Amino acid sequence: EEGGDGEGAPTLKKCVACKMVKYCNRDCQKAHRPKHMKECKKRAAELHDEALFKDHPPTEDCPICSIPLPLDGRLISFKSCCGKSICNGCTHAILIEEIKQGKDIDDIGMCAFCRTIDAETDEEMAKRIKIQTEKGNAGAYNILARYYAMGERGFNVDFAKSSELSLRAGELGDPSAYFNLGNHYYRGMGVSRDVKKAKHYFGLAAMQGNLNARINLAKIEGYASSDERAYKHFLVGARGGGKDCLDFVRKGIGRGFVTKEQYGDALRLYQKRQEEVKSEMRDEAEMYAKNPKMYADVRHAVDMAHYSQN
Repeated sequence: EEGGDGEGAPTLKKCVACKMVKYCNRDCQKAHRPKHMKECKKRAAELHDEALFKDHPPTEDCPICSIPLPLDGRLISFKSCCGKSICNGCTHAILIEEIKQGKDIDDIGMCAFCRTIDAETDEEMAKRIKIQTEKGNAGAYNILARYYAMGERGFNVDFAKSSELSLRAGELGDPSAYFNLGNHYYRGMGVSRDVKKAKHYFGLAAMQGNLNARINLAKIEGYASSDERAYKHFLVGARGGGKDCLDFVRKGIGRGFVTKEQYGDALRLYQKRQEEVKSEMRDEAEMYAKNPKMYADVRHAVDMAHYSQN
């Protein structure tokens, strides 16, 4: 039965796959299925692609500097004490502050958000993570999943448990958890290798803005000789701020899969995304990360200043 609900008519339910047809009850839906199945699958695939190839949503803001979090997850720290994800720029700033306050290098390590000292033992870290999972914190579930996958912090390797926790983290809103789960299926880590399921979870991650998942989807399509779909993924990723995706888009011009206009649009939006997440403190944090000795140099400068004053 097609069309909308009339006044006084029984409530009709849409087909959950295609959203085009409404039914008065399950028997009605079953009776119509043979005629509807082909059209339903086609429309469901179209709806899926509409969602899959939408531009990436903006990243959440860092709770301290209020600048959108970096696109690279390696530049973000999850804090087990308060359950916040904080950019490395703000973490770096608190480290410099602690050093200038006279703390020894070995004693620094305070959360930039709640000012709690970092966990000193695996047991304390595990306890904090457990508290955060009990609060329904997606990031905590994702961290715990990594512990089981990698055998870190005293946890035994258990890919089944890791996959279970990754799924929960993804359902709670952490796209990197869906990306990790996709990797489990793609590589057969603790589960039977299943490229179809891998694509499903990579897709969920990509729709939430995970650039690594977007690249994996593009490569899977490329391996299947679906070059047009592969470059559609690269274009979305480039517009979302992904440098690797932008490089692939540039190469796609010569292969005839990308027009110069598409590349120009992707480049403009790539630069905009990169500018949105940029800050001087984040740049400084990256510089110090490449040369940790610089923190010791700051400490030495503080000591010398204190010595000269006395």
